[in-house]
Amino acid sequence: MTKASLPSVSPTESDALWSLSATRIAALVSGGEISALDVARAAMDRLSAVNPALNAVVDFRPETVIAAAQAVDDGLAAGRDMGPLAGVPVTTKVNVDQAGFPTTNGLNALKDLVAKTNNPVVQNLIDAGAVPLGRTNTPAFSYRWFTSNLLHGRTINPRGKGLTPGGSSGGAAASVAAGIGAIAHGTDIAGSVRYPAYACGVHGLRPTIGRVAAWNASGKDRSIGPQMMAVSGPLARHVGDLRLALQAMMRPDVRDPLHVAMPFNGPDVPKRAALCIRPDGMDTAPEIEVALREAAARLVEAGWIVEELDDLPPINEAVKVQIILWMGDNYDGQVAAAQAEGDPGAIAALAGQREFVEALGVQDLPEAFITRLGIVRAWMQFIARYPVVLLPPCGELPFEDDLDLKSPEDYARVWRAQAPMLGLPVTGLPSLTLNTGFTPNGTPVGVQIVSGKFREDVCLDAAEAIEARMPPCPIAMLP
Repeated sequence: MTKASLPSVSPTESDALWSLSATRIAALVSGGEISALDVARAAMDRLSAVNPALNAVVDFRPETVIAAAQAVDDGLAAGRDMGPLAGVPVTTKVNVDQAGFPTTNGLNALKDLVAKTNNPVVQNLIDAGAVPLGRTNTPAFSYRWFTSNLLHGRTINPRGKGLTPGGSSGGAAASVAAGIGAIAHGTDIAGSVRYPAYACGVHGLRPTIGRVAAWNASGKDRSIGPQMMAVSGPLARHVGDLRLALQAMMRPDVRDPLHVAMPFNGPDVPKRAALCIRPDGMDTAPEIEVALREAAARLVEAGWIVEELDDLPPINEAVKVQIILWMGDNYDGQVAAAQAEGDPGAIAALAGQREFVEALGVQDLPEAFITRLGIVRAWMQFIARYPVVLLPPCGELPFEDDLDLKSPEDYARVWRAQAPMLGLPVTGLPSLTLNTGFTPNGTPVGVQIVSGKFREDVCLDAAEAIEARMPPCPIAMLP
């Protein structure tokens, strides 16, 4: 990667600018106190300083960053409102179309698939005044909770080299954790926003299905499972930045027929939350239990009523439905594509489900649709009583990198611990992973927050109440 041949801001000013929240940057740029160009230069300085050790951003073009920042400054100088994200550096994941960039999805097979138009979520960020800083890494096919591929290489977790950065939005989480951009775009079908945020010690929001319009003109339309469960969502170091980013991302776009134009804020709900430490009998790590109880106590301090329950509506049953809808549809085709790519992680991710998928009969796919409806109903009835649910993001602390490749037993362990990541997308409900701190050796710890359909505002309200009563999420200073 090369840096632009441009004068740089002073080190002190640069450090201050790249570390600011999106909310603060937008206010300063819109108010004329700093320029979007200075923010962009500071962000590029930070990227150039830390990304070589992380490989979080895999496509960085300084000239396009400068041009986008200059357009924001020119618009403001002409008296135009440049949007709620004016001058905010954001990263976009390599599995969504950004005009002029390849939509690789971590694949050699797609390295020359250059997008001609922006995916709606990318366009919405740009229209809101954001400055695209670079493209972030994903595992091949975006299949895993670990981020490496044969095209772009491996992404390192800035909180610790031996930990997975998560996946599939591992590059997004690693970048925002290390101060490369204030907001990162990610996608989530089975935890791909929430788990990387958890693993890298930041915050990540999976919106309600249909909340954020998305479509890649460069490829085919999604298959059954992704249509029902895949979403785009933001990652950030501040909950307020998640709120700001989602409001920008959710603008209507007629290119996505599944998008639902709903108001961001809904009617008031009771401040009542359910706390479940071991959903469906999960073997939850002690550190996560402590984090959940502390988060619940912070909600109580903020005036919420929190009730601890032994269980929730179905999680494990939802996991089975998830796998049927995601991998049971054209499994042989997915396997053939993974083998053609030759990526060991993608091949292993599919092979680990072979016995389950090959045992499916012709009626299992329609039966999964029927079962899903009952699961959604049970969750919506539960949410009507408890507008917020606190539960583990995962049964374990962030995994050792490539743990799923070590043995069949380790693969099964990973998937078992990830039940809350896998099951919740079946419900279509919004969920948020909130970093709540770190273990003594620096491993991130956090909680997961779920709320009602199109009630991301409630998720965010609860997360902000917890965040306000704990130390701020620090920027990872590695290397």
